[in-house]
Amino acid sequence: MREYIIDRIIEEAEYIAETGCTVRAAAKIFHLGKSTVHKDVTERLKHIDKDLFRRVQKTLKKNLEERHIRGGEATRQKYVLSAKSRLNKV
Repeated sequence: MREYIIDRIIEEAEYIAETGCTVRAAAKIFHLGKSTVHKDVTERLKHIDKDLFRRVQKTLKKNLEERHIRGGEATRQKYVLSAKSRLNKV
């Protein structure tokens, strides 16, 4: 694997492990596709740094477990904002 790819993978993984962000959020930060980031931290990282891989897996597992909560909260916020905008129009 090329050196710049290894550096990218480690940088993405450290960011996810330190911040606890989602793969989608990391993809935005690094200007990459979420599929690329996901493949980097779930498949390629395993062969580069096993300890960092375990830390990232814990974060990804936590994010997966909380995903339904985040989705529900986003929907609630959407309706709260739309209700406020309707009140402002009246």
